[in-house]
Amino acid sequence: MIPFPLLLSLLAFPLALYAEPVHVSLKRRSPAAGDISHYAHVAHRLRGKYGFLNTTASRRNLRRKRASSADIAITNQVPDSSYFGSVSIGTPSQSFNVILDTGSSDLWVADTSCTTCDASTPLFDSSKSSSLKQASGVSSETDIRYGSGEVAGSIVSDTVSMGGFTISDQTFLAVDQLTEGLLDGTVSGIMGLAFDTIASTRATPFWQALAEGNQFSSQEMSFWLTRFRNDPQATDEEPGGVFTLGGTNSSLFTSDIEFLNMPGTQQTFWLLTMSGVTVQGKSVTISSGDAALSAIDTGTTLVGGPTADVNAIWSAVPGSQAVQGMDGFFSFPCDTTVEITLSFGGKSWPINSADMNLGRISRGSTQCLGGIFDLSLGSNIESGSGNPNWVVGDTFLKNVYSVFRASPPSIGFAQLSDAAGGSGTANPSSPSSGTASLTSTAPRTSTTGAFSFSSLTTSVPLLTSLVSSSPTSSTGTPGPASETTTSGSSTFFSLLNSPLIEIEPIQVLSPSHPLLFH
Repeated sequence: MIPFPLLLSLLAFPLALYAEPVHVSLKRRSPAAGDISHYAHVAHRLRGKYGFLNTTASRRNLRRKRASSADIAITNQVPDSSYFGSVSIGTPSQSFNVILDTGSSDLWVADTSCTTCDASTPLFDSSKSSSLKQASGVSSETDIRYGSGEVAGSIVSDTVSMGGFTISDQTFLAVDQLTEGLLDGTVSGIMGLAFDTIASTRATPFWQALAEGNQFSSQEMSFWLTRFRNDPQATDEEPGGVFTLGGTNSSLFTSDIEFLNMPGTQQTFWLLTMSGVTVQGKSVTISSGDAALSAIDTGTTLVGGPTADVNAIWSAVPGSQAVQGMDGFFSFPCDTTVEITLSFGGKSWPINSADMNLGRISRGSTQCLGGIFDLSLGSNIESGSGNPNWVVGDTFLKNVYSVFRASPPSIGFAQLSDAAGGSGTANPSSPSSGTASLTSTAPRTSTTGAFSFSSLTTSVPLLTSLVSSSPTSSTGTPGPASETTTSGSSTFFSLLNSPLIEIEPIQVLSPSHPLLFH
């Protein structure tokens, strides 16, 4: 377990010393419509990321400041495919867009020595930074391998800042080689937000260094992710929501945050145990114990699970069938509204039916692609190995306010506020029968009139107002598993590609984006 002496030190200071949380707005990048095949690449990369493919895969010098938090605007890229934020590196600083990924732990950016980067990719120029330090020895270079691609480069350290937080000697990978198509648009790299135990660079992740350095008001980071999947006017990059370092933003969720402690004693990925799934209002039988271990991954577009469980889910949808040419994917009649809820030991959280429909599998087809796929493709990952059998990505996370807390290591979910587009009502527990509760599916205009969801495509002031209204952090002691934290208090805190098929977009836009999970 990672030690966090933060709470006691905070309690020793007057409340007036605490700054409000920092909230980072997210912006989303949009794809060319009409191609769903990228989802096959998405699945392939995700399988590689979590070991389902046969691939070979120090104390920080902190710039001290009082404990605080920050709201950071982020970008939604290729309708709901990935979400990135801006990070500054070097002296003087150079700014880059990086995918925010709770499913990995390394920070890397492409640099000017990159021989395989696209000409449009913004590159880090290490020669212009007076604070950069090169690593020495045999471990000064490394690579990071994903399902269908990899990056390689030199391990360096430099001043890294995000949302007003700074680490003066953050270790990261300056990438000089990467697989073609791994980066897209204005994105230059990835910021891993999982734990240091799985970092290929053996570096302490940026967020973890901040937490261990007592820079946070609350040992948390949290996300609100926007949805543009059924917006025909969506562009390549749209406002993506808010990433909060060091707390939560109470304007983005309602009621309580339900926290569930992570299983096990060693922190690697952000993990929970899948305890229940309902389809069309009825429970389906899924694996339990270690076989239900689930990574909660903001860097992954879809939801992937073990063969038997995914088969059981789609068997409960009338007219569903395996998709030829897209291993592990299922389709269903386009006129069917697929209603699915997931539970991790507490409430059941509904997934908006729009997130389950990725578009027609081919032009003129009456079958549409589903948002849950077979991650394992019949392979059995050894139980107890620590590898997750489920990977729960943005298909689910767009429907909740998610909070990642370092101490005790836990993950929390809350219902989205009207200002954040709203979300389905969470059921108290996983029902065995009846109708899944989907009472609110991201209204385009809030009932309060204070927020217009459609304005996200044009209104930066909207996100600015949300960012500037960060709540003051609470210093209350985190409670046990399954605890709830009242709205208004501050609790603690992948990219996949795909081969290609053509589809005709229906209500849901089908992006043709090469970078979805890693």
